[in-house]
Amino acid sequence: YLITDRQIGKFLSAGERTWLAEYSYDFAKLGAPGLKAFITYLSGDDIDAVGGDRQEWERDVRLDYSLQSGALKGLGFSWRNASLRGNTTANDQDENRFIVSYTLTLL
Repeated sequence: YLITDRQIGKFLSAGERTWLAEYSYDFAKLGAPGLKAFITYLSGDDIDAVGGDRQEWERDVRLDYSLQSGALKGLGFSWRNASLRGNTTANDQDENRFIVSYTLTLL
C-alpha cells in the first residue's frame, strides 16, 4: 500500500513527484456523533513520458455516517467522490461511490 494509492489515481508513474494535503473533521463536537468528513488533494508532476513533462491531480471527498444507537446501531453509510485531471495518457475521470456497511460485534 502506498499513501498515493487513491480512489482513481495511483500516482506511480516513472519520475513522478507527488505531494498531498488531507483534512478530516469529526462532527461529534457539533452534536452529530457518527458523522465524519475527509478531503484529500494530490498533485503529481515531473512524470517521465514521451512528449514532455506530464502532470496530474486528484481531489477526493468522503462523507461517512454511522448510527450510534438503536436496533441498527453499527449501520454505516459512506459517500465518496473523486476527480482526476491531468495531461497524462489517462482521460479526465470523475467517480462517485456509495457504500453501506454494518459492524457486528461478536465478542
